[in-house]
Amino acid sequence: MRLFLLSLPAVLVLGLFFLLPLTLVLIEGASLEVLARLWNTADLRAALGQSLLLGGCSGLLAVIIGVPVAVHLSRLRPSVRAWMQVVIALPLTFSGLIVAYGFILMLGRAGFITQVLAALGGDPVVISGWFYGPLGLALAYTYFLTPRVVLMLVPVLLNLDRAQLAAAASLGAPRWRVAVDIVGPQLAPTLVASFCLVAAVALGAYGTALALVGTQLNILPLRLYSLIADAGSDFPLAAALSLVLLAVCSLIMAVAEMTIAQWEARHVRPH
Repeated sequence: MRLFLLSLPAVLVLGLFFLLPLTLVLIEGASLEVLARLWNTADLRAALGQSLLLGGCSGLLAVIIGVPVAVHLSRLRPSVRAWMQVVIALPLTFSGLIVAYGFILMLGRAGFITQVLAALGGDPVVISGWFYGPLGLALAYTYFLTPRVVLMLVPVLLNLDRAQLAAAASLGAPRWRVAVDIVGPQLAPTLVASFCLVAAVALGAYGTALALVGTQLNILPLRLYSLIADAGSDFPLAAALSLVLLAVCSLIMAVAEMTIAQWEARHVRPH
């Protein structure tokens, strides 16, 4: 009885703010008629493809940037590493609008970098034209996705099996063989999990996208926003679209969890 009473607040919060809204969305958007209308709308199918492409590219770029940063942090003294992690984690505290505003101040039509290049003879509209599109959005996403990758990789790098590294060094193994045969297998599950996490975040983010490109870019979060916010809102279609977004993000995170579970089953032995 005591355990039930202790868990009751969590159960109430989960029920009121997750299960109840999800049930209402299912009732609103899970009918065959609405799902068929969703599937038969070419723009919405294209939005799903473009969202997956944007999330995948942003996640891959964040992993590519985050790996060397995490490796460098793992080699620092603990006190220095702690301060560096605080600085790197700062983008996680910013809202999407703040991130977009910061990039506009740098790379927008009146941004600092754009104005410097315009002073050298360029056209500000041409210079900043790429920024208000998928490339600029991927760059902005990478800014707040990379810290997530770094913070996930640093603990793994700090807990690598040093005995294997020492044995490889004593046998004269080159660094690339150590990276491929020892570090790679130990780091691979976290790399996959971090990629899935940041890709799912990018897939569902809309604040930065809304501030940079408005509703001009055809991706799922912006289409969902337009269905809710514009005049003549289509709530059944918005509910169906949100279910698709939820299903895709859940599938991506399931891949991450299964990857880690399989790795633990193969490499972690019971005592």
